[in-house]
Amino acid sequence: MTPLPTLFISHGSPMHAVAAGRAGDAWEALGRRLPRPESILIASAHWETELPMVATSKQPETIHDFGGFPDELYRIRYPAPGATATAQRALQLLSDAGLSATANGCRGLDHGAWVPLLRLYPDAKVPVAQVSIQPSLGADHHLRVGASLAPLVSEGVLLIGSGHLTHNLREWITDARRRGSMAIDEREPEQYVREFTAWVDHALRTDDRAALAGWLERAPHARRAHPTPEHFLPLPFAFGAAGANPNVEHIDAGVDSGVLAMDAYLFWPSAA
Repeated sequence: MTPLPTLFISHGSPMHAVAAGRAGDAWEALGRRLPRPESILIASAHWETELPMVATSKQPETIHDFGGFPDELYRIRYPAPGATATAQRALQLLSDAGLSATANGCRGLDHGAWVPLLRLYPDAKVPVAQVSIQPSLGADHHLRVGASLAPLVSEGVLLIGSGHLTHNLREWITDARRRGSMAIDEREPEQYVREFTAWVDHALRTDDRAALAGWLERAPHARRAHPTPEHFLPLPFAFGAAGANPNVEHIDAGVDSGVLAMDAYLFWPSAA
């Protein structure tokens, strides 16, 4: 079986479920272009735990973990079956790597998972499981978690990290209030967003894992781009899962309100 790439997605506002925008269009194109996976394992910024957890739900519910949005969003369901076998395999791989991990049989799909999946695989027939992130343990830990799950890419599993390349939510909310709307508003990025995303892109393309592990201290404007780290950490997860020296493909999906960079990345395992 040909290994799949791993994928990092900036999942953006839940509004992408009803108005695709540039990012939604990019996700739909990816769903048509990539080999259809046997299952999906997705690490979302919206499931935080102290130690790794993997959802083993047979039929995960659609979690509407947001407020203040149009009623139509709360009526959406993404009824994908749970990827129970993949979840059990992931738990074993994490254990083999010396990482404490537990199963969660109740966890559904939060909007960091189901909103992009609604565009990637709208038929909701690909089984899905979620894996949690650990904001207190940093980027190096998430590189290690991803690396421990790397065998899955050769087993028909699409590993996705769903977060944000930049995520200053306070600035986004301030702009939305000024506009009087939570609708997607794509525009040119703020200068700090340009500088931070350029730094990240260079670190990925040069396979500089030490830089990624120390991103909070080394990246320009890191604490403005990410006042809290949870939306960055799915990126090293996806990168680590692609193995050493992956081929890096950048997908420019725009910038919401000038501050939420919607970039996506495919990390193709190296043939070497």
